[in-house]
Amino acid sequence: MLHIEHHLAESLNTEDLAKIAGCSTYHLQRMFAYMTGIPLSEYIRRRKMTLAVTDLKKADLKIIDVALKYGYSSPTAFNRAFQSVHGVAPSLVKLDGVSVKSYSPLNFQIVIKGMESLEFRIETKEAFRVVGISVPLYGDFADMAEPVERIWEIAESNGIIQKLKRLTREDPSRLLEIMIPDENTESWRYLISVASDAPIEESLEAYLVDAYTWAIFSYEGKTIEETQELGKRVI
Repeated sequence: MLHIEHHLAESLNTEDLAKIAGCSTYHLQRMFAYMTGIPLSEYIRRRKMTLAVTDLKKADLKIIDVALKYGYSSPTAFNRAFQSVHGVAPSLVKLDGVSVKSYSPLNFQIVIKGMESLEFRIETKEAFRVVGISVPLYGDFADMAEPVERIWEIAESNGIIQKLKRLTREDPSRLLEIMIPDENTESWRYLISVASDAPIEESLEAYLVDAYTWAIFSYEGKTIEETQELGKRVI
């Protein structure tokens, strides 16, 4: 958080922030959104636009100067970002009586709450193959919901789900959702799959999951909200 605050007038790359946090870009964005309720990119945008108000009130700074300072290559892009935060154009900030918003820097504190149990076990698994269908994911964690929902609709409507269930030797209701990072970019692949060694047709793809020691959490719930709440508690 201090690094973000000290470099708001520079280009903030999610991959670089993840390295500082000691995790992947996906997990950084996921944890940040869970803990704060807003995407990481939106937090950075709000902080930049808060500081931009102070700069815009200075008589010697033009809008293009402020836009470039906070990493926007054009006044149009800066104007769009500014209005999304403040609801007014940056050109109006110098006028008396114009209302704008201020977002303070976030800080985190450990708060001990409740005594609810969360059942889990530690288990070492050998490498295994999964087969299924995938969709590429880009951007912030919050932007990933729509393509994930869409691929589930496709898989359920065209019979892919039933096809996958026939391929696995395990419990056919045990579908696996897997996030696969691209090491060269900030993109991901989201895979709906089952564990299977059976031959597959061209419409499906295979991915080998390496041997790991896993923390396996169990819960009873069917809604997206319950799954998200579990994710928060696990983190």
